Amino acid sequence: MAKISVLNTDITVLNYNSHDYISLTDMASAKEGDSRAADIIKNWIRNRYTIEFLGTWEMIHNPGFKVVEFDHFRKQAGLPSFVLSASEWIESTNAIGIVVRKGRYGGTYAYKDIAFEFGTAISVPFKLYLIEEFQRLKEQEQAQIGWNAKRELSKINYRIHTDAIKQNLIPQEITPAQASRIYANEADVLNMALFGMTALEWRDKHPDLKGNIRDYASINELICLSNMESLNAVFIQDGIPQRERLIRLNRIAIQQMQVLEDLTGGRKLLK
Repeated sequence: MAKISVLNTDITVLNYNSHDYISLTDMASAKEGDSRAADIIKNWIRNRYTIEFLGTWEMIHNPGFKVVEFDHFRKQAGLPSFVLSASEWIESTNAIGIVVRKGRYGGTYAYKDIAFEFGTAISVPFKLYLIEEFQRLKEQEQAQIGWNAKRELSKINYRIHTDAIKQNLIPQEITPAQASRIYANEADVLNMALFGMTALEWRDKHPDLKGNIRDYASINELICLSNMESLNAVFIQDGIPQRERLIRLNRIAIQQMQVLEDLTGGRKLLK
């Protein structure tokens, strides 16, 4: 569940059956307040054009849609006596484009295409800003997914890195505490090469932040870090001394970050 703000109105976006549904109730409250939201939705649904739109959308996206019941509503639409609620529409036609939720975060929600169409009933500016803010939300979510994927890749490569340390740098007879210091020392080789500071230096510099230096890295930095972990594992296996590895990795980090920054037009893809 997420929130977007459209013309000073908070709109809930609900993930339902792996799809985004936008709160029509929140949207309607932007026009005449919460008390009139249900009436606004009812008046919109009973409109002949709306019935045509909803029915056509369902026939395209919903194999279980009851077309006969839809035709019944379509014939009545426009008559002064015709009244239709979202719940009646869903129950009669087996519609999936609109859902009604009760309890916390209750209200009427609609698939994004339908919600955008409902936006016209609020106002044209509202509809346009709704589309713009929803697209912004999706872009932010995709950026977050990309960051998470790179972070997971970095963790996998770090396992390769620590395996190389275990096989080549840690003697057979050593205490767990001594082994941990060696792992941490090698992790700081990468931290120094890419970030210019050790994990301890970062914590001292940012005492109020949770996590570690890598949790606050940009996507570009995580990509570079993943590459460096793989390279350092090879350098360790080749028996290259730590000092020389640090110098090599720093040069590689500078080169790769420059390439990545150029590819993104100088934009830093942050978490």
